[in-house]
Amino acid sequence: MKSYKIMEKKHIWIGISVIMIALGIVSMSMRGLNWGIDFTGGNLLHFNLNQNYELAEVRSILEELDIKEFEAKKAGDGQQELIIRTVELSENMQTEILDTLKREWSETELIRAETIDAVIGKEMQRQAVIALIIANIGMLIYITFRFEFYSAVAAVMALLHDVLIVLSFYAIFNIPVDSSFIAVILTIVGYSVNDTIVIFDRIRENLKVMKQASFEDIANISITQSITRTVNTSLTTLLTITALYFLGGETIRDFTSALIVGISAGTYSSIFIASSLWLILRGKTRIANA
Repeated sequence: MKSYKIMEKKHIWIGISVIMIALGIVSMSMRGLNWGIDFTGGNLLHFNLNQNYELAEVRSILEELDIKEFEAKKAGDGQQELIIRTVELSENMQTEILDTLKREWSETELIRAETIDAVIGKEMQRQAVIALIIANIGMLIYITFRFEFYSAVAAVMALLHDVLIVLSFYAIFNIPVDSSFIAVILTIVGYSVNDTIVIFDRIRENLKVMKQASFEDIANISITQSITRTVNTSLTTLLTITALYFLGGETIRDFTSALIVGISAGTYSSIFIASSLWLILRGKTRIANA
């Protein structure tokens, strides 16, 4: 059976990922992550301007009021609502923001005002990390039992790769890290391991029937047999998320863009990284039945 010669270039695939992750690490070391108020604490102000407006005008107003850190997004079905997330503000400053918006858009009304405690964000962050660790340990045990230890280690390392790629995306483009970041990471971990398992299942079946083939040939053939299913599944998902990115409004744009990057990284890792790591762990020159 003809197969794509993917494993022959495994160091290139891994090198591409290393470069992207390294760029993210450099960005994080230079300016850190842009933590949102879900983790730092602050205020959330939700307005209804009752007319169309431009975010650039809102941002200009907030800068004139000398508010240093803020995030402004459109909301609502008609995109006439406004959500502002800021560092902690006094009641006088919140009132001043409302008055200033009313001068520009006379029908502006405050829908809700919330104060977010940083302690809640830190607890949520801690629980997400614990959940991620438990999930990876669970997958390591299950894949070892269902397949083999080498496959389990490779799959978990591929998941770590996906998380680091998304984290690098947030760092490089200075996207606010808020509660949606946790949802993105957990979604990607679940989605990515599914594609990886499909390829490893093919590898397991081919190990039984291709007893004289090298691990490299088995990996190449298994990827070739699975790649159409993997790519088609990812493309249909990406089409939906891309539609949400363009049509879903400003409120979920950061979330959908991170999902696009994460699912793309997950597809890449399932095809190029997980199998490459499995091959490195196994050793490409050994014979499958050795």
